[in-house]
Amino acid sequence: MNIKKFLTAVVIIFASVALLTACGSSTRGSSTTKSTTHTLKKGDLIGISMPTKADQRWNVDGANLVKYLKKAGFKTKIQYANNSPSQQSSDINNLVSAGAKAIIVAAVDGTAVGPAVEQAKAQGDIVIAYDRLIMNTDAVDYYVTFDLERTGILEANTIIDKLDLKGNGGKDKPLNIALFAGSDDDNNAPYFFKGAWDLLKPYFQSGQLVDPSGIVTKDFTVEDWKKISVHAWDQNQAQKQMDAFMTKLGQKPLAAVLSPYDAISLGVMKSIKNARPDMSPSIPFDPSHPDNKSAWPVITGQDGMDIGITNIYYGAQAETVFKNVALLAKKTTSILTQVADGKKPKPNAQPMNNGKKDVPTWLLKSDELVKNPKGDQKGLHYEVEVGFITENQYQKDIAAPIIK
Repeated sequence: MNIKKFLTAVVIIFASVALLTACGSSTRGSSTTKSTTHTLKKGDLIGISMPTKADQRWNVDGANLVKYLKKAGFKTKIQYANNSPSQQSSDINNLVSAGAKAIIVAAVDGTAVGPAVEQAKAQGDIVIAYDRLIMNTDAVDYYVTFDLERTGILEANTIIDKLDLKGNGGKDKPLNIALFAGSDDDNNAPYFFKGAWDLLKPYFQSGQLVDPSGIVTKDFTVEDWKKISVHAWDQNQAQKQMDAFMTKLGQKPLAAVLSPYDAISLGVMKSIKNARPDMSPSIPFDPSHPDNKSAWPVITGQDGMDIGITNIYYGAQAETVFKNVALLAKKTTSILTQVADGKKPKPNAQPMNNGKKDVPTWLLKSDELVKNPKGDQKGLHYEVEVGFITENQYQKDIAAPIIK
């Protein structure tokens, strides 16, 4: 071999080694998740990973996704993670091993699930973040959720209206309020809180609202939200945190509780009844009589759970922000159907940044359910009308004992 041919061969060998090294490099910190491209088609298996069966909401979501995806011509396999991040990661791996060509994930922990969806993406799967954004990874293709800040806006407006804060409420004497935010591992939680805090903060600044615990002040910011978060959205944890608040409150009246979830609301109510049995839902808080220690506070909620419907019906809860999750399942199915048809889905909102990429995003509209609807508010029976619960279940809800 002459020297020219020898040098040419060496160059080819080094170039080949470099190419193989680059192809084999796929790490958590890399800017691009390597993947094997698959073409999604009708008849393919879609994997569904839900957080838990313990919450009514996720059972309905799972059933809707299975129904609409099958109707669209896909096969489905669904797993529930028992609110365990490690279990959810195993579930996702198992769904990919079962042959799923797309994975729909409602994350237990939006960060912890990252490596699992990266492995799915590396196998060529389409990854859809369902309701909760998956964080710090470029492996997410699409994000489908409800307008997150709208939830907090609806809750805050209920408090503002019921306490007459735009009028004289709290101007002669500050009104006591407790504030809670969602789980510290859920990316949705700060957006819920932001929607509410943007509206409530001015009343802390004016002195009309005060938090007796001292945690929330006029200088509190959205970035401080974890100081009032309830890990895992857990009812028992919410009750413990409310117990501490009630100790600080003592025998003073309580005007309102900002709660972002019906189960948290229930934990709050149990704490109130234990600490202050004199307070009764039959005596709703009246801002024109702010010194009534027996008055029941305005309490918000979210998700339209059975217990939320019961508590609203009997006056223990003022409202719940209801998300018709059938719309979420339909939109998710529509996205996958478009992909299977060779079309590019068009988001209806600005992309959401997950710390690694701007994820194409769809935002759907939630509704506020109250006992006596007005304006854009809807009545409790609306859940039956849209098929979220049956008429039989609704009748059980409104016949159930209050604050179970």
